[in-house]
Amino acid sequence: MFPDVHRELHRVNVMGDVVAIELSIQGTFRGPMETPAGVIQPTGAKVNIPCADFFYMRNGKIERFDCYPALNIMLKQMGAPPDFASAVKRTTQR
Repeated sequence: MFPDVHRELHRVNVMGDVVAIELSIQGTFRGPMETPAGVIQPTGAKVNIPCADFFYMRNGKIERFDCYPALNIMLKQMGAPPDFASAVKRTTQR
């Protein structure tokens, strides 16, 4: 999706066996993105997505890695913002 992707590190926090990293994922939306609702076609939009990475360590080795990008911000920057109004309307009509 982002052939020119790069990561800008903002802060590294070490808390015992957990390393938490604050960063931004940056790039250009040039490839299609498959979703459960269908494929979002590339728009050429530049993205700068806030993200948090967590490394869980055991005996000096990575046991688990989790990455949490700000998906709503990413979709809006890609030109495909979530349709919250329709979701709210559906849930209030029940």
